[in-house]
Amino acid sequence: MRHPPRSVLLAVAGAGALVGGALWPVVTAQGAAPVCTVDYSVTGQWDAGFQSAVKITNNGAAVSGWTLTFDFASGQKVTQGWNAKWSQSGSTVTALNESYNGTLGTGASVDTGFVASKSGANGVPTAFRLNGALCNTDTQPTPTPTPTPPPGGGTAPELRVSGNKLVDASGTARRLLGVNRSGGEFMCVQGRGIWDGPVDDAAIKAIADWKANTVRIPLNEECWLGTSNIQPAYAGANYVNAVKDLVARVKAHGMTPVVELHWTWGQYTGNSAGCADVHASCQKPMPDMQYTPAFWTSVANTFKADQSVVFDLFNEPYPDRATPTATQAWQCWRDGGTCPGIGYEVAGMQDLVDAVRATGARNTVLVPGLAYSNDLTQWLTYRPADPTGNLAAAWHVYNFNSCANAACWNSQLTPVAAQVPLVAGEIGENTCSHGFVDQVMKWFDDRGLSYLGWTWNTWDCSTGPALITSYDGTPTAYGTGLRDHLRALNG
Repeated sequence: MRHPPRSVLLAVAGAGALVGGALWPVVTAQGAAPVCTVDYSVTGQWDAGFQSAVKITNNGAAVSGWTLTFDFASGQKVTQGWNAKWSQSGSTVTALNESYNGTLGTGASVDTGFVASKSGANGVPTAFRLNGALCNTDTQPTPTPTPTPPPGGGTAPELRVSGNKLVDASGTARRLLGVNRSGGEFMCVQGRGIWDGPVDDAAIKAIADWKANTVRIPLNEECWLGTSNIQPAYAGANYVNAVKDLVARVKAHGMTPVVELHWTWGQYTGNSAGCADVHASCQKPMPDMQYTPAFWTSVANTFKADQSVVFDLFNEPYPDRATPTATQAWQCWRDGGTCPGIGYEVAGMQDLVDAVRATGARNTVLVPGLAYSNDLTQWLTYRPADPTGNLAAAWHVYNFNSCANAACWNSQLTPVAAQVPLVAGEIGENTCSHGFVDQVMKWFDDRGLSYLGWTWNTWDCSTGPALITSYDGTPTAYGTGLRDHLRALNG
């Protein structure tokens, strides 16, 4: 949640095209057949408009949902379409599958089309992407191979939910105790890289030396899906492989990786807006239906064979700042769709759980609450259904939040923690000290619950609760409290 102010960070890149994807595309070696083929033809034309037919053929692995994107170069505007949900942002056109044609097996095709307006030229698009993969070409980049994990201090346990506990394969209760490693959510969208600071073996070992057993890794959906507004070096396969490498290093040191969706697409300029940008350059009140389910489908397919990886659905929802009533906020949170005060179609928590489970992934899923994850009052009432029973509640707390004292925790958190595992995915304070987080840790320790400190970055404490002054693990005055506490618990 807490990042340095925008004046400290570089400006976000200008507007660009959006690319969704239900599955991370199969990337072929140079010389292989294209992973997808798009046949585009203008079937009718008049002074102010035209009609086009678009045939999409999937040559790669079968997909259970698809998104096609391309750019117009001559100012054309789509006005209506068929056999897909058509939309346009700037010059970028997006076609999202309908419910009846979302499955495309290898070699399968779907015929769709649209009507558009024009004035003057009607240039034909030259590049089409299906689920992020470039079509009509045999020069897809070969992905960087994931390196062999470095030697570390142990093996991360496979986790599942048992009652109100997280347990490993032997049924032993496990607590998630550790840190957040911020950077993957903002560096790429700002054109500055993928990580903020080093994530090599020495840097991850420094986290393990604090006796942390968990590292939460915030991510950006546009960078993962490879949208064209992100520099290619930081997008798509390059970004995905960087995340996979970091997950492998975290696991190699015996720590649980929590992959979490932090920043998402969707323009929101209402109450408490973090930015006016449509792109994933700040915290939005809710995830978006067009792209976030595709992100989680891809992430789940990437890690579904490894139940030591935990999924955290969305950083800090705040539809309560947009909707007139709390009931509407919780309904928006669970069901998504058209939510009062939010201008884009929302993906609810049920949509995201469904996207993950549709891949066959049984990984533990963390589901946050409202009010920037600080409100769990109706979490049990509105919690999404999960056929695997592997849901846990995610909660965040800082000294400036509304629910920031033991009385509130006793009344609000205790009922939730009695039924499902409770993970404080972010704890922190803006005092450059650790008196508040000491209180949080004691309350959670007394109840055998989990917590993760924000954040393992070298920011000045005046711009955000930074745990360290150096990536060798030297703590700030604030970080000293978490470091000493973890060492006392696990040393």
